[in-house]
Amino acid sequence: MRRGVGIASCWYGCGNTGLANPSTIKLGISPDGTVVLHQGAVDIGQGSNTVIAQIAADALGLPLSAFRLKGADTGITPDAGKTSASRQTFITGKAAEKAARALRDKMLRFANVSAAAELSLEDAALVIREGGERRRISLAALPADADGFVFGAVESYDPPTTPLDEKGQGKPYAVYGWGAQIAELEVDMRLGTVKLVKITAAHDVGKAINPLLAEGQIEGGIAQAIGMALMEEYVPGRTENLHDYLIPTIGDVPEIETVLVEVPDPEGPFGAKGLGEHVLIPTSPAILNAIRHATGVLVTTVPATPTRVLEAINAGRGPRP
Repeated sequence: MRRGVGIASCWYGCGNTGLANPSTIKLGISPDGTVVLHQGAVDIGQGSNTVIAQIAADALGLPLSAFRLKGADTGITPDAGKTSASRQTFITGKAAEKAARALRDKMLRFANVSAAAELSLEDAALVIREGGERRRISLAALPADADGFVFGAVESYDPPTTPLDEKGQGKPYAVYGWGAQIAELEVDMRLGTVKLVKITAAHDVGKAINPLLAEGQIEGGIAQAIGMALMEEYVPGRTENLHDYLIPTIGDVPEIETVLVEVPDPEGPFGAKGLGEHVLIPTSPAILNAIRHATGVLVTTVPATPTRVLEAINAGRGPRP
C-alpha cells in the first residue's frame, strides 16, 4: 500500500456568457403582513431558495420568518434564468437584493422617514421606529395592487459582460471564483485499488451567505467528482443499470475539510460569488495527481478503475524477465 498526495486548482466564471440572460425578482408585502418573494430559479439541491430569500431579507431589513416563497411557477413568477453556471446566488441573488432595497425605499418614503429607520411587521401592520419614535401603519387599510401587494417592487439584474469578439477577446463573465483542492489517498500496488483518505477544499466564495449550504455544495461536488475520477463509466452494450454503472456512496467519500475564503466581490450581492462547478473541476485532477505521486505512473483515462491503475503500474515496471 502506497500513500500519495495530489493537488489541483481551478477558476470558473459565475454568471453570463456574453448573452443577455438577466434574472428578475418580484417582492411584495401582502395586507396580512406577509412578505411574498416570487423567485423563479429552480432549486436543484444547492439551496438557492434559502440563500436568495436570505439576501432579500437582509436587504429589506425584515426577518426571514416573515417571507413566503412562490417559485418556479411561470404563471406568476418572473424569469430568473437557468440554474447552471454557478449563476443563481450571484445573479438572482443580486436581483433579490435590488428588489428588496427598492421595496424598502418605497416603504420608507410612504412613512416619510430616513434610511436609518427600523421596520417590522406586527399583526398585519407595518411598524416604523426612528429616533425614539414609533409609528404603526395598518396594512389592511391600504389599497392593494394587481398582485395583491400593498407595497411591491420588481427588479432585474444582468451582469456587466461583453460577448467575445472575432479574436476571442471580451468579458464573458462578470466575476470568477477560484479554488484549490488536495487529495490524499492510498493505492494497493498489487490490486490497483484506490482508497481516498482525505480531501481538503479551499474555495473563494466572495461572501458565504449561508456557510452551511456552501460546505454542503462543496461536499456534494466532491462526491460527484469521485465518481468521475474512480468509478463512473458507461460501456455501450454492457452498461444497463446501476449494478453496472457505479456511482459513489457515502462509504466512498472520505473526510472532507472545507476552507471558505471570503474576499467580498464588489459586484455580487453582499459580496457573494457563485459556487458550483468550481468544486467539481479540480477534484478528479487532484485524485489522479495523488495516484501518480503514490505509484510513480500516470493514469491517462478516467475513471481510474483498479484495472487501469494496475495496468499503468505494470507498464511502468517494464517487461518482465
